[in-house]
Amino acid sequence: MHLYLEKPALSVCPKCGRAVLPHKLCNWCGYYKGREMIDVMAKLTKKEKKAKEKEMAEKEKEKPLGAEALSQKQ
Repeated sequence: MHLYLEKPALSVCPKCGRAVLPHKLCNWCGYYKGREMIDVMAKLTKKEKKAKEKEMAEKEKEKPLGAEALSQKQ
């Protein structure tokens, strides 16, 4: 009998683009199915909040292209 571990199936958060487990909210931005469930910014200090806002703004600029945009690009 051979037992082995499998990699968990991950999905992509539509808000920030990070890998998350399916049917779980994103620990990074606090969103689930397009709605904010947890305000992750409320518990941060002022310095951490500023850094996180900057990083989230950069992530939104780098959002992956959808299937339509990829087909138009080629």
